[in-house]
Amino acid sequence: MTDRPTTPTPSAAGPKEDGQAGPTTSRPVLTVARRIHGTIYSSRVEAQGVKSYTVYNHTLLATSFRSLEEDYWHLKQHVQIWDVSCERQVEIRGPDAARLVQLMTPRDLTRAATGQCLYAPLVDESGGMINDPVVLKHSEDHYWLSIADSDVLLWAKGLACGFGLDVSVEQPEVWPLAVQGPKAEDLMARIFGEEVRPIRFFRFRTLTFRDQPLVVARSGFSKQGGFEIFVGEPELGLALWDALMESGQGLNVGPGCPNVIERIEGGLLSYGNDMTRGDTPLECGLDRYCALEAPIEFIGRDALRREARGDVRRLIRGVRLYGEALPACVTPWPVRADGRDIGLVTSAANSPTFNCGVGIAMLDRGHWRPGEEVTVEVPDGVRPATVEDLPFAMASS
Repeated sequence: MTDRPTTPTPSAAGPKEDGQAGPTTSRPVLTVARRIHGTIYSSRVEAQGVKSYTVYNHTLLATSFRSLEEDYWHLKQHVQIWDVSCERQVEIRGPDAARLVQLMTPRDLTRAATGQCLYAPLVDESGGMINDPVVLKHSEDHYWLSIADSDVLLWAKGLACGFGLDVSVEQPEVWPLAVQGPKAEDLMARIFGEEVRPIRFFRFRTLTFRDQPLVVARSGFSKQGGFEIFVGEPELGLALWDALMESGQGLNVGPGCPNVIERIEGGLLSYGNDMTRGDTPLECGLDRYCALEAPIEFIGRDALRREARGDVRRLIRGVRLYGEALPACVTPWPVRADGRDIGLVTSAANSPTFNCGVGIAMLDRGHWRPGEEVTVEVPDGVRPATVEDLPFAMASS
């Protein structure tokens, strides 16, 4: 991948993972080198007043612009433009493209349609999660894997070489923008016309901007609805950013980024935080994406079949935490029941909607029933908590 100039990076004393507030004391800064990349939109992100970044797929990803709660409410009420260039595309082309993509995932892709987006856990030989990309099927011999934060390119190349497949595996220069929020469709229609409205959820079409074709998908890492636009030319990308901002003034458009409060409430899992290669898709509650008895070949099939027959030992669940405002969940927090460790909270935030803390936890079997009372050891003390299904829901009256 071509190295690009990077942007200044705030002190690590600023907001933490997913934009949570961190301590105010001075902390070391993150040095940005050529192996950590800015994006074609970095100048616009800086101009909009970004306050903090994280590093995702070796690329800078904004984590806050206003405050965490202000960003949250703006996302839920209006429309935001996100620089999600960190969603690198692994492009697989060639006569054996469909076979290689199927080898990587337990999801049955045999009936996938051209123009479809498919959430697909990728697993290794033991069933451990490698990544959880969205697969975009351009044609039977052309796929994009829009990846989470791990080096899928190397895994795909290794499988292609090991199986002797007739494919090319590359990481093209594609720089996605996300338009998210309840007013996203109206803003997109102002740029791309009414053709954008019929695009179904997790489908994509090629639309034009300034006479240039762009892949536009109804997708994104929020529950508020929206689109992702895949841009291949830097100048076109900047023009698109500016057009979205200018056209969205009457819709209260603003800059944004994935918001930890909104994603936890919506039950959106973060690879590297809530699940890693040490977890299987069955433990992550992704069994509906695992066609274990289908006549398909994929890496890790035997391991996942054994796990399914022997019962899953752990499962991801939501937890509702009570008491004072939560600190940043920088490292996992132990969950206990009857004096025993029964799991870990992997992500947590203070929810203004539910007026309590909300978290995602991996819990041992026998302790994931909704309503079960547990305790969570956070850095400033022990909190009472209850287990919940994901996504979180308002309590019935």
